[in-house]
Amino acid sequence: DGVRALADRIAGQGYVVLAVDLYGGETATDVAGARELMVNVVENAELANENIRQAYQFLIDSGQAPKIASLGWSFGGGWALNVAMLFPEELDAAVIYYGQVTDSEERLAPVTAPILGLFGENDRGVPADSVRAFESAMEKLGKEIEIEIYAGVGHAFADPQASNYNAEKAELAWARVVAFLNQHLVASN
Repeated sequence: DGVRALADRIAGQGYVVLAVDLYGGETATDVAGARELMVNVVENAELANENIRQAYQFLIDSGQAPKIASLGWSFGGGWALNVAMLFPEELDAAVIYYGQVTDSEERLAPVTAPILGLFGENDRGVPADSVRAFESAMEKLGKEIEIEIYAGVGHAFADPQASNYNAEKAELAWARVVAFLNQHLVASN
């Protein structure tokens, strides 16, 4: 339900939205179940990549999308970056909400999409140091990147269902997302 609500919120900005299910229709009811689903995706990354390739093609063919961005939260945030690496020349933008990132210049070098990253200063799963290393690698490669590390918040600060939810920082982050998507996806006249 949370993903649907987020998809609806983005669609409310005038975008065609496709929420990709990397879990093969399965859902978790607890943390252990969620972790198991995530591990399964990681261990079968090519299956997830194929799912994303099909989603991308659907947006091009059926959605007739002139531009495409990837956007995700937490595990999906890491996958938003993966999509930028999977479609290094085709993707028009990527938004990472507190997802795992890399500072591997080799992996990041092909990426051409501008990236917006939104993170919490107190996130123990995605430490600020790893985010700064990612930002540094992207800048060294001459990539377009915007990083915001919000003070005083942790992982999932933008998720209303999470214990770390911070309404003020979530709204600030959302405003940046809307501006970023409008900048990179709205066709110029």
